[in-house]
Amino acid sequence: MCTDRKKGQRGFSLVELIMAIVVVSVGVVAILGAINLTAGRSADPMLERQAQFIAEAYLEEILLKKFVDPEDDRVCPSPEAAGRANYDNVCDYRGLSESPPRDQFGNAIAPLAGYTATVTVTPDPANPAGAVALGPLTNDYGAGYIRLLRVEIAVTGPGGTTVVLTGYRTHYRCNSTLAPGQCRPLT
Repeated sequence: MCTDRKKGQRGFSLVELIMAIVVVSVGVVAILGAINLTAGRSADPMLERQAQFIAEAYLEEILLKKFVDPEDDRVCPSPEAAGRANYDNVCDYRGLSESPPRDQFGNAIAPLAGYTATVTVTPDPANPAGAVALGPLTNDYGAGYIRLLRVEIAVTGPGGTTVVLTGYRTHYRCNSTLAPGQCRPLT
């Protein structure tokens, strides 16, 4: 039995083959572009997380300090002149800006050279008129009592990544009705 092989054979023409190569190439380029974009941005969450860790370390260190300066029993006197290792109250950190960030003894942490930590300490700036915002912990500016300090840490990392953490330090012994003698004015 004799069969006609030309009718049974099928294949691709040159034009169809070129079109298939072009379509596959476009798909491969799109996939590689997405992978490249993802790989290029994969460090961003790490930089943000590192900035958060730095801010948390500063905030914890500051909030553990005394509210009132132990040397002269005042709220927010001039910062200690001897440097950060001698800071003994919350307000000593006012205006602190360090690049690279430093440990609590003032030693620079070299691997964090691309980061800058800035500290702001203010007496309850969201409530300057003395209105009740946080219950009995608000400042009483009329009587000169400072019971609440707001501490804000801003850490800026490589590429402009910025993390801001805010905490409050209270003077729990200062209660205008129960122990007004423990309250101190802002100096």
